Amino acid sequence: MYTEDLKVRFYETDALGHVNNTVIPAWFETGRLPVFELFTEQGNLYEVSLIVANLNVDFLRPVYFGEMVTLKTYIARIGKSSFDIGSEVWQSGQLCAKGTTILVNYDHKNGRSVPISETIKAKLLQQTHPDHPLAS
Repeated sequence: MYTEDLKVRFYETDALGHVNNTVIPAWFETGRLPVFELFTEQGNLYEVSLIVANLNVDFLRPVYFGEMVTLKTYIARIGKSSFDIGSEVWQSGQLCAKGTTILVNYDHKNGRSVPISETIKAKLLQQTHPDHPLAS
C-alpha cells in the first residue's frame, strides 16, 4: 500500500469551507502515480498503457482546509488485463472519502486490452491493503 501526506490548499475548498468534491478524484489520481511506474517496463506508454475504465467515489465526511490529509492507495483486485485500485482519504484519524478505480492495460495501436505480465502482477501484489484482502 502506498501512503502520501497532502497539504490541503486553500483553492481546493469551496464556499462552505471544505474541500470541493472535484478535488478528491484528482487526489486519487495523484495516488495512482506509483502504480503507473510499475508498468514502465512495457515500453512506450503511447503504445501500451493504462486507461481508466471506471471511477467511483464515496464521500463520507467533509475534508477541511488547515489540516493535512493522508492518501492511501492500494491494489484491490487483479484480473487478466485489468485491476482495481482502492483509494482512501483520511483526515484527523477519520476516513473521509474512499473509492475504486478500474484500470485496463490497453494496446492503443490495436485498440484492445492486453494481459498484465506476471512480473507486474507480482509487483502489484506487494501493494495490497493489509486490512482488505484482494477480491477475485
